[in-house]
Order: sequence, then structure tokens, then C-alpha cells
Amino acid sequence: MRYTSVVLAAVLAAGSALPAAAQELTGKLAKIAEAGEIVIGHRESSVPFAYLDENQQPVGYTIDLCMKVVEAVEETVGKDVEVRYVPVNPKTRIALMANGTIDLECGSTTNNLTRQEQVEYLPTTFITGTKILTRKDSGIQSVDDLDGKAIALAQGTTNERAVKAAVEEKGLEVKILPVRDHAEGMLALETDRVDAYSTDHILLFGLISNSKTPDDFAVVGDFLSFDPYAIMVPRNDSAFELTGKKALAALFRSGEIDDIYEKWFGPMGVEQTDLLKAAFQIQALPE
Repeated sequence: MRYTSVVLAAVLAAGSALPAAAQELTGKLAKIAEAGEIVIGHRESSVPFAYLDENQQPVGYTIDLCMKVVEAVEETVGKDVEVRYVPVNPKTRIALMANGTIDLECGSTTNNLTRQEQVEYLPTTFITGTKILTRKDSGIQSVDDLDGKAIALAQGTTNERAVKAAVEEKGLEVKILPVRDHAEGMLALETDRVDAYSTDHILLFGLISNSKTPDDFAVVGDFLSFDPYAIMVPRNDSAFELTGKKALAALFRSGEIDDIYEKWFGPMGVEQTDLLKAAFQIQALPE
């Protein structure tokens, strides 16, 4: 009887030590293995996180990180998979994740507790906050200067809520122009339909760098919000989530994250903040 128990324990221990690909796949991992493809939701104008290049292909910092997750998924399911891209915007990204249309959302999305009621997130990959983009000659230096002026805001963003809250708190009269995404917001500013556009400060610098007249614009004001970016994944799928966490933790441990960061932010002159460096260190979990 004792011998049987020892043998059974050894068999169970050996089973628990099998590689992930040899174990039964569930949830998204099973779906991806069966379909032979992973579906990535991507932004089209969130420079330098996720945007379309001259060949209309998704590229950027977050896209590169998502490709590392894809490699980890392939290793877990034991086969190569095709990547299918689906464009998303601030109004559609959470719904498309929640209803299962996309498997990863690779853009410039803030992780907050309200959104975690519908979706989940991988570790933090960037930290930013809401600021204001305006023309240098507009006279706008802070949110207080928006009184009597118009600002474009992307619907469904944390920035929209932050600016509206600040405007309401200060009792300002500000015209709000809802826009679909950053490209539309920048166009509204460039064509003088509004006096300002607001989103995360790093994205504003990206919009300036892509403008035909970058010297005409400036990012102004104090931070109106705290926005930690993260790759969005389905809620209630711990196996798929863990695969992504392992992939990113490996980047943080090895220091490869620094090379990927420099590739996209170096040309913009945006160095890692001490807070972001600390986030990478804290999230470099051991295997």
C-alpha cells in the first residue's frame, strides 16, 4: 500500500512537471492552437506605440512587445501561428476584447480598475499622463486657459474624463469636440477647428513629430492624470495571461526591454523615467 502511494505521488509529480505545450490547453490558448492564428487589436495613429507605417503595416513599441508575447504563445501551444491584425480605437478596443474578437490589444491603453471589470492587463510597459497640445501662439499654458476655448478629446479615453473633470472642477466654459482617435484630434487642431487637443503627453509628442509644422505646437500644463500603459488581454483566462506575463518578465529580467525602448523612444529624445525603470525592475519576476 505504501509502495503504491509512492508510485502514484511520483506519477503526479511527473505530470505537473510536463511542459505547458504537453498539458491540456484551455481558453484562448486552445482557441489559438485550433485556429492556428492569434488576433491582435492595434491602434492606427498612437505614435510610437502602435501606428501604421508607410506600407500600412502596424508597427511600434507595443507591437514589438506583443510579438514577444506571440512567440511565448507559440512555444506554449507547440506550433507557429499566424498573426491577424484588427484596427481598434478608444471606443471599440475594450468591447472587442470583452466579446472575444481580439486576443491581445497592442496600443496605448491605460490600465485602471474600472476597465478591469471587463478586461485584464499584462504588466506595465509605459507610464504617462494627460497633458494639453496647442499652438505656441494660442495663449494656452494650462487647463485654466481653456476657458472660452474649444478642445478635441478622443471618446472613451481616460484623458477625456480627466479633462472634463478638471474643467468642471474649475467651473470653466469649454467647448468639447468629440473625435474618434488621435489623428482626428490632431487634424482638428491643425485646421483650427479647436484650440487644443488632449491625450497622454507621450502621444502628443508623437503627434508633433509627425506634423508638417512641428515647430508650431507645444505640450503644456501639469499632468491631469496618472496613466500606466499595459497590453490588454481577456479577463478570466489565467493561463493565457500567465503566458504573456512570462514573456514580459523575461524582457525585464534580461534588459532586452531597454533595447526595444531605445529603438522607439530614442529618436524622440524621450528617456526612461525613474518611475518606469522601477516598474521594469519590480515586474522582472523570477521564473
